[in-house]
Amino acid sequence: MNRGVVSPTEATPASSAKATRPPDFMDPSFWLRPRDERAEVFEKLRALPGPEFVPPRLPWGPLASGYYALSKHADICEVSRRPQDFSSEGATAILPPEMDEFYGSMINMDNPEHSRLRRIVARSFGRGMAPKFDAMSRRVARRIVDELIERGPGDFIRPAAEMPIAVLSTMMGIPGEDYEFLFERTNTIMGGADPELAADPEKMAAAVLGALRDLGDYIGRLREDRLARPGPDVITKLVQVQEDGEQLTNQELVSFFILLINAGMETTRNVIAQALVLLTEHPDQRQLLLSDFELHAKGAVEEILRVGTPINWMRRTATGDCEMNGHRFRKGDEIFLFYWSANHDEKVFEDAYRFDITRDPNPHLSFGAVGPHFCLGAHLARIEIIAMLRELLASLPDIRVEGEPVRLASSFIEGFKELSCTF
Repeated sequence: MNRGVVSPTEATPASSAKATRPPDFMDPSFWLRPRDERAEVFEKLRALPGPEFVPPRLPWGPLASGYYALSKHADICEVSRRPQDFSSEGATAILPPEMDEFYGSMINMDNPEHSRLRRIVARSFGRGMAPKFDAMSRRVARRIVDELIERGPGDFIRPAAEMPIAVLSTMMGIPGEDYEFLFERTNTIMGGADPELAADPEKMAAAVLGALRDLGDYIGRLREDRLARPGPDVITKLVQVQEDGEQLTNQELVSFFILLINAGMETTRNVIAQALVLLTEHPDQRQLLLSDFELHAKGAVEEILRVGTPINWMRRTATGDCEMNGHRFRKGDEIFLFYWSANHDEKVFEDAYRFDITRDPNPHLSFGAVGPHFCLGAHLARIEIIAMLRELLASLPDIRVEGEPVRLASSFIEGFKELSCTF
């Protein structure tokens, strides 16, 4: 692999204090660096005997005292399987307090609250629903590709986004005329840190908070509607009292809906976009996939997920003094799990920077590591991505990226603002 040029800060002699200061991983500009530069930074971290401590950079929130950056696959797996030692409270959030009420979903909870909510939700999103998800995803993919052919070459962001929006909305009984509303609100929330989308930080925060409130109000109206007029949809199931007497509160439903809309829609759409980028950059792998799609589809999706890594990090907090793979943590230590680094760990993945759809095994961490917070919707995301690729390559085998993709400035999500296709 060809390495990129080291930044001036990192090239400073070791005698300088500045030379040993790690990058600000919460700064979106770090994630916009060329991939070779990003890879070099994480390779240096993985070569260290223990987790790197990143000094404080913000005067508030979890970063006020600095944090440990976990970059090794083994370390992230170990922390993930020990929720009793490493709390998930605030796993996704580095946010002002006024936004906390919208991010109180199960992804930011520990047991017993986490297991209770996951148990209720799993009844509607569990693996038993896979046949229904598959049939729905195939129908949606066929419609999206037909519409793309009719429109002709150009923007690929909207077709990629339409897939999870349409599937999840159909499951929840959301009408098609509301897709644009959901698309715009998720764009605002996930793109809030991009200076081109929100140049004024105060306006950015207000816009994100406004989008969160809009989604909260929307699901509140859906809840009242389904309580009055139940239907065969997921929202109805979630607002009804379960067989064991459990039920989501209104606040829990709002938080879960926001998690589902943002995590389920944004990540899947960016993986679909990433798939087109990778298959354009690696024509040999595209040809292999085209040669026998059903044989190679599952392997292709896993490798796209590994190389693309849609979520860059999650946060954990040490619940007490403990040891992890030889490193001692103290109670209250903040820890960030960098999945992109783990997915390129040379001790786990041979020739880790090679895109290989036949890679097996492929224990990537793009849905999290083994543990209570492994992504509940992982199987649905895989079904959607395979369905979209199947229809795209069957109808447009020569579809490819045209021009240079414009990446989203975000530390949390690996996304695109602009992506054009030609066929």
